[in-house]
Amino acid sequence: MDHSSHNKIVSFIWSIADDCLRDVYVRGKYRDVILPMFVLRRLDCLLEPKKEAVLEEVRFQREDAGFTDLDPEGLREASGYVFYNTSDWTLKKLVSTASNKAQILEANFKAYLDGFSDNVKEIIDRFKLREQIATMVDADVLLDVLEKFTAERINLSPHEAFDPDGRKLPPLSNLGMGYVFEELIRKFNEENNEEAGEHFTPREVIQLMTHLLFEPIKDRIPPVITVYDGACGSGGMLTESQDFITHPDGPIASTAEVYLYGKEVNGETYAICKSDMMIKGNNPENIKFGSTLATDDFSGLRFDFMLSNPPYGKSWKSDQKFILDGKDVLDPRFQVRLTNFQGEEKEESATPRSSDGQLLFLMDMAGKMKSLDASPLGSRVASVHNGSSLFTGDAGSGESNIRRYLIENDLLDAIIQLPNNLFYNTGITTYIWILSNNKPAARQGKVQLIDASQLFRKLRKNLGNKNCEFAPEHIEEIMRLYSEMPDNGTSKVFANRDFGYYKVTVERPLRKAAQFTAERVATLRFVSAIEEPMRWAYERWGDALYTELPQKKKTIEDYLEREDLNLSPKNKKALLDPKVWQAQRELMQVAQQLHEKIGDATFDDFNRFTDQVDSALKEMEEKLSATQKKQILNAVSWTEETAAKIVKKVHKLSGKKLAALLQTLGTTKEHLPDFGYWPSGQPGEWIEYETDSDLRDTENIPLNEDIHDYFLREVRPHVEDAWLDLSKTQIGYEISFNKYFYQHQPLRSLEDVTADILQLEAQTEGLLKKIVSFGEVAK
Repeated sequence: MDHSSHNKIVSFIWSIADDCLRDVYVRGKYRDVILPMFVLRRLDCLLEPKKEAVLEEVRFQREDAGFTDLDPEGLREASGYVFYNTSDWTLKKLVSTASNKAQILEANFKAYLDGFSDNVKEIIDRFKLREQIATMVDADVLLDVLEKFTAERINLSPHEAFDPDGRKLPPLSNLGMGYVFEELIRKFNEENNEEAGEHFTPREVIQLMTHLLFEPIKDRIPPVITVYDGACGSGGMLTESQDFITHPDGPIASTAEVYLYGKEVNGETYAICKSDMMIKGNNPENIKFGSTLATDDFSGLRFDFMLSNPPYGKSWKSDQKFILDGKDVLDPRFQVRLTNFQGEEKEESATPRSSDGQLLFLMDMAGKMKSLDASPLGSRVASVHNGSSLFTGDAGSGESNIRRYLIENDLLDAIIQLPNNLFYNTGITTYIWILSNNKPAARQGKVQLIDASQLFRKLRKNLGNKNCEFAPEHIEEIMRLYSEMPDNGTSKVFANRDFGYYKVTVERPLRKAAQFTAERVATLRFVSAIEEPMRWAYERWGDALYTELPQKKKTIEDYLEREDLNLSPKNKKALLDPKVWQAQRELMQVAQQLHEKIGDATFDDFNRFTDQVDSALKEMEEKLSATQKKQILNAVSWTEETAAKIVKKVHKLSGKKLAALLQTLGTTKEHLPDFGYWPSGQPGEWIEYETDSDLRDTENIPLNEDIHDYFLREVRPHVEDAWLDLSKTQIGYEISFNKYFYQHQPLRSLEDVTADILQLEAQTEGLLKKIVSFGEVAK
């Protein structure tokens, strides 16, 4: 069946909604009736030819064999499918025998639904069809809807039929039914202004994915094949894969047994997928309902082939409690072993930002690949993603860890960039990722990137956001590029390490000046985190707060609500705690005494200033905690680029201790300052300075480069006091299509630009003359 036939069916079914449901449902609710009735009519068409055989089997089991409970196996054999209906009714019979009493039709229709096998009843329940029956009966439109769906001008059966005028009606294939269903969903979503996160994958994209998955190993197809899709939607990718493998006229034409597995979280699309499995003779029990991320229904299985178009840009917060407990990963699918910069192997999180869970689906499939011990073919994966999977997430993040795991384990085979506006409900750039754990020798240790963004043909009419498609020759060209692996303008081949980088921290010393002033000391009355409400309260009540704070609690709480100050429970408790207020006042009083002893002098050497504070505290016999002392020093100091560097620690380094440090850093004695150890001028003595977090910077250095060489070349000439802190170094991976395929367009010459400007001026002058002359004529 071609596109035009599909469109006729969609238009006919759409007209049912307008003709029968307009005055019963709001437009956005049409789908609640139309979608389940469409599936129900399809199942009904399949069962019609064997209806008498099923009823005969029911009679035999009950009357001849005396069965109390019917045997499903015999009924399945009689129907020819893995589902059946034991009632006396078909949809056509319901229509032809309908009386004027709506209640009788309702009872007969319910008896018809109750006659289905349990697997179909589940589909009906997922569609919530029974909830709509009463509404249609009350509005007296149930018979109208049934008449429309059983009309002879529409053929929802897999067999050729004729309309009342004798015109042929082509059969509706299983795949065709999926496309009609998805087009109906698209139209309903469009009517409701929905974005439809699980947007449907166009058939030509699925065809490209199946070519990429199966063609490279078509001569090694095993006799039994398992295919999995963790975001299977209506099952289009699964059924297309099966057709691609087994079609006698296809490129594979295999006689292999194909078993399909999938999971879907949306009730409607799960229902259509499960019905499609039943229609095609596949095991519907292999299709599970629910979130793939929350529960792993196929944890014990490994699959030969996997393909998916997971939702991207969609939050997985609802699944988070099943995956994370704080920072601890609960699900082993989303944890990977990686070696850090220091050479230690550790378990790392493979969980991306909670706002976008697409890479979790990729990790789910990566964990279900067959080992080469279990299958010489291994496993192959094709998955559609948007651009964020390529580069979002810094080194050490979940996204980067996922890319690193896949690339360092040589699982990533290729990524193909697709044209924009290829999908129905999004115009963004998308990519197909190909994974394999059994790459041929020529592809091992490498990743191929293919830019297919310009391989498309325009559609005559847009379908949602979709305004283009792949033609067969485009798929053929992409397969040629994938097979031949050229390194040119549209295909580039990289070594795995080319995508990796070290994220290296570059530090600079902290420089501070200090001075005691009455204004700076006064700020110690307040905790810095809650200075605003504390200052407001003190300005209003003064020293009375230290004895009357409990009585002011309600007024302070009203102020917080009025000013919309959302304090954390900890800070709110501190604000209302008399002990906190008293402790801050005592600390301020200590600072006032220090001010009297040290005076108003400005220090541009914070080290000397700290020594004076320590001496003064000793004279005062005042013992402060490290936190209290730090609070005073912070209150009376500020960063100053001309001040002396603040010493953190002085190291004594010589002999074995020095040799061990040099070996750890991979450097020599004269280059120790590049790693934060500066000579003091005394033999064997090295100074480590405090770091200024505001001046801290990071450099992304390719894995193929030496970190120290890069630092000497790119950093040291510009910042003399900088150094590398290798303890913070992390390894990250990202893939930038724009960088790899960017083609520089030279700027136009000044002469060309000038000529264009002069030409535009001439055109403008001519236009003005016409306007002026037209005005004169009008006068």
